Amino acid sequence: MSAGLLSVRVNRRTREADDICSYELVSEDGSELPPFAAGAHIDVHVAPGLVRQYSLCNPPHERHRYVIGVLRDPVSRGGSRAMHDGIAAGARLQISAPRNLFALADAPRSLLLAGGIGVTPILAMAEALSAQGAQFELHYCARAPERMAFRDRIAASPFAAVSHLYFDTGESARKLDLPALLASLDRSTHIYFCGPAGFIDHVKAAAAQQQWPANQLHLEYFGAVVVESTGDQPFDVELKFSGAVYTIPVGVTVMKVLQDAGVFVPASCEQGVCGTCLTRVLEGVPDHRDQYLTEEEQAANDQFTPCCSRSKTPRLLLDL
Repeated sequence: MSAGLLSVRVNRRTREADDICSYELVSEDGSELPPFAAGAHIDVHVAPGLVRQYSLCNPPHERHRYVIGVLRDPVSRGGSRAMHDGIAAGARLQISAPRNLFALADAPRSLLLAGGIGVTPILAMAEALSAQGAQFELHYCARAPERMAFRDRIAASPFAAVSHLYFDTGESARKLDLPALLASLDRSTHIYFCGPAGFIDHVKAAAAQQQWPANQLHLEYFGAVVVESTGDQPFDVELKFSGAVYTIPVGVTVMKVLQDAGVFVPASCEQGVCGTCLTRVLEGVPDHRDQYLTEEEQAANDQFTPCCSRSKTPRLLLDL
């Protein structure tokens, strides 16, 4: 086992829907796995140099296994394709301990909103809230019934009565009327949502339209957002401790330039989602392109994600 990593075995792989499989991971030596809370994810070392983040979707009280769900992405950068094509029952993997950037708050009521494979952390939240006897509802949207993962699990769960499923196509087509749903909620409700960028933007816009308190909105992207890059310009980064200066060309990330120069920066998702590579900025103004930092944190301009963000100024001085 590598330092800081856990060795696990794929105990079971299950087809959950079209292009979606779940993987049940157990410790190789049969010991209990580290505890986790709803909303947590793990880094999965799919192959040498290929690390991806997947949310844990099993009940958080379980210590004998972790369950993740993986969508085969047609524009995969390698992670989901490698999982679907190369990882079967019996495979050995290395993973990180769970980390949580999407935790449940202490709230009297909760609304859980899931789009597509974004249901994975939401499922763990539903399990946790149900076990607590908390007041909540789950609303889950997918393109079609055959593309909705974990339907049977939800139908058989203790929270089936407060779960609502929506499809864009097929005989069961009916779409979520989000403005009406939000208007019906008690204003003390905390809202949790995860899914593709379009789904996230839809929820954020509907909540803003109804002036929902920002501190009651909790979200997590499961992939990067496409950022307009036509106006990009080269810029320099200077490292505080060595004084070295590197030019970042258009179309190349700070992370890539630094790695090529032998400068170590921890990395994981390389999409600005996980925050692993977060680096302090001592001078200059970053051009933030991540989904990890809050708007307030981005506005402070004292840190950025070199895996995807760039610079609005000709130079950034980094605390490296």
